[in-house]
Amino acid sequence: MTDPSEVPTHHENPERRRANGLVIVNTGDGKGKSTAAFGMVMRAVARGWRVAVVQFIKSGKWHVGEEKVCKEQLGVDWWAIGEGFSWDSEDLSQDEAVARAAWDHARSVIGAGEHQLVVLDEVTYPVNWGWIDGADVVEAIRARPAKVNVVITGRDAPEALVDLADTVTEMRKVKHAYDTGVMAQKGIDY
Repeated sequence: MTDPSEVPTHHENPERRRANGLVIVNTGDGKGKSTAAFGMVMRAVARGWRVAVVQFIKSGKWHVGEEKVCKEQLGVDWWAIGEGFSWDSEDLSQDEAVARAAWDHARSVIGAGEHQLVVLDEVTYPVNWGWIDGADVVEAIRARPAKVNVVITGRDAPEALVDLADTVTEMRKVKHAYDTGVMAQKGIDY
């Protein structure tokens, strides 16, 4: 039996306070990281917030369902700037340049303070590949205007982003249809 005095106290109820902008990280090897972020997008839009999404992997050619609804029906500012998955690439140096351009755009969106929610979808990949300077990402998020909330998605979130975050959720894959050969399904996976 554990001595109650040895139980960590991080779950005690701290004094409640309002926060200005939060940083949320959705990471892990399971599905649902971006989907959870887009749920926050809908919640924010419903509250009258101005919202921006910058996608670092998906390109504008993919026409994912979330982009269509968010841009056309919800008024979300949406930029799909990626070049697709690196393993499909014919020119990694071009992919790196596109990722840097996406980060330059995202940094300016965050810094402008015009959006109350900014989603950096799949930004962990180009950070982990060394295409975007992780310290620059951390600094831009840390220096953001107070009312700007930032959601970061992607596998293997770097420790510096996890440390910066107010909330970190790790999605863990237990089982996935893709592992049995089932192709990604419209309306479910994209």
